[in-house]
Amino acid sequence: MRQPPESGSYVADSLPDMPAVAPIQVGNNGSPGGYKFDPDQVQTVINKWQELLSDFQQDLTNVQTMQMTVQAPGAEFASGDFMAKGYDPSSRTLLEQTQRMITYVQNYIEALQKASGQIQQNEQDAVQAAARQGKDVM
Repeated sequence: MRQPPESGSYVADSLPDMPAVAPIQVGNNGSPGGYKFDPDQVQTVINKWQELLSDFQQDLTNVQTMQMTVQAPGAEFASGDFMAKGYDPSSRTLLEQTQRMITYVQNYIEALQKASGQIQQNEQDAVQAAARQGKDVM
């Protein structure tokens, strides 16, 4: 059985780094071996992840508000000292996890946009190449 931490100490999170986003492929662009999206539907997926990001950002605001407004349960030294030092492990863990989820979602959106942007660039290149070919014929 694991013993609780000594008074005034904080148990550090055992997962300090956010895992990398799995490879993302949109159409034929991106990295295979992870998630694959249809080019026509990837913007809908990006929009859903952006909504999730917005929700997590609101959660972060709520956690920060909670940390500033929560008061010690009693007027005795132990409660006051615990709260005054900011050693409330539950709220600190909630804050860290929420920040981590925000980072992960931002990374995922960036990866989706990158894969999607490659498709858009390829489409623009194809249109320009077709326009150049048409000029050569005339």
